[in-house]
Amino acid sequence: MKELIKVEGLSKTFKLSKKQQKIEKTNSTVRRAVNNLSFEAYEGEIYGLLGPNGAGKTTTLRMLATLIKPDSGDAFIDGYSIVKEPDVVRSKIGFLTSELKLEEFFTPNYLFDFFSSLHGIAPEKAASRKKELFSRFGIDRFAEVKVADLSTGMKQKASLAISLVHNPDIVIFDEPTNGLDVITAKVVTDFLLYLKEQGKTVIVSTHIFSLIEKICDRVGIIINGQMVVSGALGEICNGKTLEDRFFDIYLEYEGGEA
Repeated sequence: MKELIKVEGLSKTFKLSKKQQKIEKTNSTVRRAVNNLSFEAYEGEIYGLLGPNGAGKTTTLRMLATLIKPDSGDAFIDGYSIVKEPDVVRSKIGFLTSELKLEEFFTPNYLFDFFSSLHGIAPEKAASRKKELFSRFGIDRFAEVKVADLSTGMKQKASLAISLVHNPDIVIFDEPTNGLDVITAKVVTDFLLYLKEQGKTVIVSTHIFSLIEKICDRVGIIINGQMVVSGALGEICNGKTLEDRFFDIYLEYEGGEA
């Protein structure tokens, strides 16, 4: 299989404000969110980053999407460095996170056209792509409704469609089903599997065991910013449920403390 994503020793540290120090009950002025993280993802697979809240999953994906720079290390997206060639990397990925909000004054129709033009997509091709995605996600009837007036599920589906206007080969989703109702969550999950069928490479971060078990070929478990284990889902589970294996690994990592 072709290696489309190669992460090599990524690290990221953030400064803590006095308020954050108090909340986290620490005297340290910095927090290491990601610590020397490495893994690979291959063409036509779904790779899951699994870990508790605060493990470093979101920070990792933001670095891969070139939204923030690593303090050290690098990652290569289809051979292009996130550090040295961020513009090329952005053209090759689709990135979706629940923390990136659509401008509520505009409509899905307008935003799709706007982002298509940013990617330099010809109007005819953009129109065809819009028809395909709006139909798949049921956005057609709400295409001229302002984002502010859409339901939470419809906002997520519109965000998903808009993040994929350029039909990228590499798709990065941070907590793709977080906060969604069961119907919308299934629509998103089914679409992730559809992307895999199309030969796309998908990376998802989540703390939901069942989502990893349902869609992922391989998984990396992150604890305290470190990649504790990474490999094929079946090999990591070794006959157990993913939840049971995760807590086995977590307790071992923490030295037997829950």
